[in-house]
Amino acid sequence: MGGRGGRAVQQPAVTSSRPDDAPLAWNVGGLLADDPGADRVFEVEGVTIDLGEDLRLARPIDGRIRLLRTNRGILAHADLRTALALECSRCLREIELPIDIRLQEEYLPALDLATGRPLPVDDEPDVARLTDHHELDLETPVREAIQLAEPIAPLCRPDCPGLCIVCGLRLDDGEHDHPEDDIDPRMEALRGFRPDGA
Repeated sequence: MGGRGGRAVQQPAVTSSRPDDAPLAWNVGGLLADDPGADRVFEVEGVTIDLGEDLRLARPIDGRIRLLRTNRGILAHADLRTALALECSRCLREIELPIDIRLQEEYLPALDLATGRPLPVDDEPDVARLTDHHELDLETPVREAIQLAEPIAPLCRPDCPGLCIVCGLRLDDGEHDHPEDDIDPRMEALRGFRPDGA
């Protein structure tokens, strides 16, 4: 099971070995007992996580996680792919936005592996920690990376013409011939106005 001296150990797919409520968490107690340089490699297949009320995945998360034993804890490398289900901000068409997630973060133990006693966290309060069960959970950083990848104004294509301001139909769905609307009689004199050079 162990991998020493940087030798990668292929593990079963995450979906077959992780509980449904923690699809991006791994128990690293065994890896903590190994020498620095040991690692584990996990394939991530078909994982879904909750992104909040206004965001959802169009495709499950797939990729690979490498957990490397350091002299202090565990260094997690994540190389993942997914897609967001979004709506074009111009034509309101449903679209999928592919997203590549690359994370690297070190996790320090919360408990001493030999004694089970809590380790002091005052020295580095902002460093990520393993759980009291020696689990490394990447769900929160993966969720945050996906949320940060959401564009402010997603487009189905860069030159999307949007919606017709008269009928509300998509401008790229055919011709949009509309009769000229009646205008306020006070504005009638401006109907034929053309700026100089037009």
